[in-house]
Amino acid sequence: MPQPLDVVVLEHDIPAHGLRRGDLGAVVEVYGQDAVAVEFVAASGRTQALVTLAPSDVRAVSDNDLVAVRPTADTRA
Repeated sequence: MPQPLDVVVLEHDIPAHGLRRGDLGAVVEVYGQDAVAVEFVAASGRTQALVTLAPSDVRAVSDNDLVAVRPTADTRA
């Protein structure tokens, strides 16, 4: 179960928020056993999305994960 401030990896795309499988987020709130709020940010620090997800929608970061940067569809600077 993710805990507040854990860095997690998204397990599936969420097109409505411009998120893709593999994006990194930070858990900002845990709502019991059924839901967690996760913030996803751009490399600049701007919040891309703050979404409530099931714990099964994310996984813990592992030593085998490599961080990458990709452009979003959002054109704000």
